[in-house]
Amino acid sequence: MTTIGIIGGSGVYELDGLENVQEVTMETPFGAPSDKLITGDLEGTRLVFIPRHGRGHRHLPSEVPYRANIFALKASGAEMVISVSAVGSMKEEVKPGDFLIPNQYIDRTMGRAQTFFGGGIVAHVSAANPVCPHLAGHLAGFVRECDVTCHPSGTYICMEGPAFSTRGESLMYRQWGVDVIGMTAMPEAKLAREAELHYATLALSTDYDCWHEGEADVSVDAVLATLKQNTQNVKRVLSHALPRLGEKMAQSDACECPTALAHAFMTNPELIPNERKEALAPLINKYFS
Repeated sequence: MTTIGIIGGSGVYELDGLENVQEVTMETPFGAPSDKLITGDLEGTRLVFIPRHGRGHRHLPSEVPYRANIFALKASGAEMVISVSAVGSMKEEVKPGDFLIPNQYIDRTMGRAQTFFGGGIVAHVSAANPVCPHLAGHLAGFVRECDVTCHPSGTYICMEGPAFSTRGESLMYRQWGVDVIGMTAMPEAKLAREAELHYATLALSTDYDCWHEGEADVSVDAVLATLKQNTQNVKRVLSHALPRLGEKMAQSDACECPTALAHAFMTNPELIPNERKEALAPLINKYFS
């Protein structure tokens, strides 16, 4: 049975047809995830959900335990991760209500833990192509099949937050050619690559940030209003896509995601502390068993 991890809002896991729903409390070497994991089965696919900000939206973007979330999904058997994320649009053609699946990221965050490694083990994973091309492509196809406007590629710039951009920042990012802006894709995408997971972001455009002269500046009220409208589209897309992704991925050509760590380690294996090997076993056991 294929296992898929979904990171998103608290209501994302309320999918029609989800069976055997359970709440799972998990601890990781990096602390507890954002909240209890929600597991369930949907037409032969096992799903593991994590509400990114915790139920009730308790964690700032900077406070989200990204390492614990990704580690928990990996340890739960997830092979791929879909990250559902609200974003601001930086381009006229990406309208509020549209979906976009980024294929690149620019990381403007500060002070967030960026890696699982350290403490006696050094690894440098390639992040040149941070998104699984097959997962992203299949996901875009499923979105279009649900008659939702989907932009199949683009660059997501991740800011620290929690304040929205100044107008000067927004205009500067526009000059950089980015497509959307958000606060949660990094270091999530980098960690998913270190965990050798197929990863893609389903970005939901909610506003035009504050660069658009003809639109109101972004606000919490505007974001929530568009998100509320998008909720049914998200559930419809996930209900349609999730049971079919396993078969689609099995038919795809090999990609670099499952072997991202194969040439990443710099440390002499004999010098890696045993406690680090044990703590990171779900990530590195196949290389240092």
